[in-house]
Amino acid sequence: MTPAIVVDSLVVQFGSFRAIDGFSVVINYGEVQSVIGPNGAGKSTLLDVISGVTRARTGSVVLDGQVDLSRSSQEAIAAGGVRRKFQKPSVFEALTVEENVWLGRGGGLWRRQDDRLADREHVAASLRTVGLAERAQEPAGRLSHGEKQWLEIAMVLSSDPKVLLLDEPVAGLSDEERERTAALVKSLRSPDRAIVVVEHDMGFVEKIADRITVMHEGRSLFEGPMAAVRNDARVVEVYLGR
Repeated sequence: MTPAIVVDSLVVQFGSFRAIDGFSVVINYGEVQSVIGPNGAGKSTLLDVISGVTRARTGSVVLDGQVDLSRSSQEAIAAGGVRRKFQKPSVFEALTVEENVWLGRGGGLWRRQDDRLADREHVAASLRTVGLAERAQEPAGRLSHGEKQWLEIAMVLSSDPKVLLLDEPVAGLSDEERERTAALVKSLRSPDRAIVVVEHDMGFVEKIADRITVMHEGRSLFEGPMAAVRNDARVVEVYLGR
């Protein structure tokens, strides 16, 4: 099967600072791949390039063996099935939970009623998946921080993404919310979906990840399962041992 995304020799530079330095990785359908590493390693910048927020200086990010995302607009990337949940929830607090998911679906709130009916099940299914169906008609501002994280996951799920990018999905969550989020991410694994998770919580990563890529100073330091990552002397020295 063709990989979801192939990142090849990626370089991202801001002035004299090289945030990503010749980084390569293969992201496969059917897997949850976690990207870990110290602050400043280039993890969020990698997601920025994949989602079109940042342009690469050189290298490529190819979707389905055909489309170079590093040369595509954010709108084209989203339309192609790549969706991202950012670290800080960016929900519209004055709108209802359901209305937020409608916006995530991409059609807006003001579509004709017959069009909205055609998409309604996608919205409802996304809310059921994240456990917010009973809160659908409440203002999003009433949700807790953890529930807002789940709402934003529902917002990106509602468009049926083939590649799901999650940037620190358990930041600021309680232990119980972390457990619930881990179960949620595992439930999203599908043969026709690739999931990339950037996260610092190693307990969470161990629960969800099929493969782990360790970044350091913009490069790939190590890749493998958690057991191998924990036993690699370089990873322990630059990250896990700190």
